[in-house]
Amino acid sequence: MGHDSPGGPPAHYRCVGVGAGPANLSLASLLHGDPDVSNLFLDRKESFDWHDGQQISGATLQVSLFKDLVSLADPTSPFSFLAYLHDQGRVYHFLNARFSSLPRQEFRNYLAWACQRNQNLAFGEEVQEVEFDGTFHIRTPRRTVTADNIVVGVGSRPFVPPPARASLGSTSFHISEFLNKAQDLGGKRVVVVGGGQSGAEAFLDLVSRSGAELPRRVCWISRRRNYFPIDDSPFTNDFYMPCHSDYFYGLPPEARREFNERHLLSSDGISEETLRSIYQKLYMHRFVDGLPDLVGLYPHREVTAVTRGITDTWVVTTRHNDHPHENVQHEADVVVWATGFRPAPMDFLAPLTNRIELEDGELRVDHDFAVRWDGPPRRDIFVQNAARQQRGLADPNLSLNAWRSQRIADRLRGVRSNDQLASFIEWSSKTASKHPWPAA
Repeated sequence: MGHDSPGGPPAHYRCVGVGAGPANLSLASLLHGDPDVSNLFLDRKESFDWHDGQQISGATLQVSLFKDLVSLADPTSPFSFLAYLHDQGRVYHFLNARFSSLPRQEFRNYLAWACQRNQNLAFGEEVQEVEFDGTFHIRTPRRTVTADNIVVGVGSRPFVPPPARASLGSTSFHISEFLNKAQDLGGKRVVVVGGGQSGAEAFLDLVSRSGAELPRRVCWISRRRNYFPIDDSPFTNDFYMPCHSDYFYGLPPEARREFNERHLLSSDGISEETLRSIYQKLYMHRFVDGLPDLVGLYPHREVTAVTRGITDTWVVTTRHNDHPHENVQHEADVVVWATGFRPAPMDFLAPLTNRIELEDGELRVDHDFAVRWDGPPRRDIFVQNAARQQRGLADPNLSLNAWRSQRIADRLRGVRSNDQLASFIEWSSKTASKHPWPAA
């Protein structure tokens, strides 16, 4: 690994990563200790976090614990979740706890542990610009380093719909700030907007509060026709195997878009356990606790406006999608926007923009997640978690995190790892070869 030297040339690496979230952290873990691929991963945050503002008590992971940073690519890696448990001395305790699904805070702590064990990560360094003159020059406020290849894994940023953006502040906020701002809500009216897992977790947390901490009313608004569960059935999960990602990549853009829309609930539905807990809370509040007006459920509604009410309150106006001429106003003291995330901007690539190909609004990638651009061979710009339209719903999901990183690591090393066996399902209309493209 290269090192900076005052007054000398910039440190040089085979690979520099921009961002150190789960995607690039997976690659950094797989490359750790490899003397042939010197690497450095830079992140603008001062220290690692993973949705720290919405680590609501009781929230769990929606994927298997085996879908960690490395296990599905290298089960012998010292950066696996099992290695984390062993290192912390609590393997037996974890087994005896028999969690039906992994607590999300525990997975967050595992990710932080992996960061601490990897000296090739540097936090508090925002990449401001990337230039190329035969070698990549990566500039931060502290230094400039050079690299043969770069891997962009900047993740996503909170999204709120246009009608909400002017309202954001201490009493109207995105779910990513929930732990800090959803405090002192006893006796208040709260509106939660968003019918996915995050909205469900926020709603459940609010209606689970007791005594003086219980809000006066909690309304849950969703564009979906109902509060739908995640499709976690076996054959649906075959969409989250490497072979399907490769098959999806070969489809025409219109078929990809239709697939992502039709099967959204395979990744963005609500855990059945969460739905059951919510329903039980509703039962208790209405029939046992005598609080019939505590909760309002409003699916199949679109938020059309957010305006100021009387004395620092909000008025959230919704339109019913079956009755578009009917508007309903919900008065609220606090509004929680559980409206998801969108890919973070990559402004640091501005010097290279006119050299990069785009597809369906994304950087166009090849089979190994390398951007198609006019640069020379073996000078690649890889992107992680940024090809949903080209690679499907699995791309931003943890399911293929380790596999995607392994494919990038293989490209950097000039090798091709053996694939796991394909799905039971024959996706293609014709039998495909095991490797339908040459190794780089």
